[in-house]
Amino acid sequence: MARIPIVQTIYGATKKLIDTFRNSPDGAQRVVLIDFPSPEMKTVGFVTRVMLDKDTGRKLAAVYVPTTPNPTSGYLEIVPAENLTATDWTMDDAMTFIVSGGAVAPESMNYDKSAGPPVDAEPVDAPTAQSQTR
Repeated sequence: MARIPIVQTIYGATKKLIDTFRNSPDGAQRVVLIDFPSPEMKTVGFVTRVMLDKDTGRKLAAVYVPTTPNPTSGYLEIVPAENLTATDWTMDDAMTFIVSGGAVAPESMNYDKSAGPPVDAEPVDAPTAQSQTR
């Protein structure tokens, strides 16, 4: 694959992006679904960091939403943690899905929040007593 010019560019950039996510020190990275671009649709995203809203203490997730077919381009969304839909996809599963335009995908997924495991979005810098009991 490295010999095909366009594939080499996308593959190399994607490999670097995956390596960056895998080597993150805070361990917050995981594959989720978010409502985007509207509440009726979902898209695959990567939680890159969890923060607290200074005023309310609400957990907010920084979610990187890669674009197809080049996942090194994308959007950064700030999403309330309760609006994340957990998946059991690996980073490799998600990247393959994105680069292939959805043609290569796991057989099933959690589309609804109620159907999947809860998303444990712990703040990286400020864990609370409540979050430690979950």
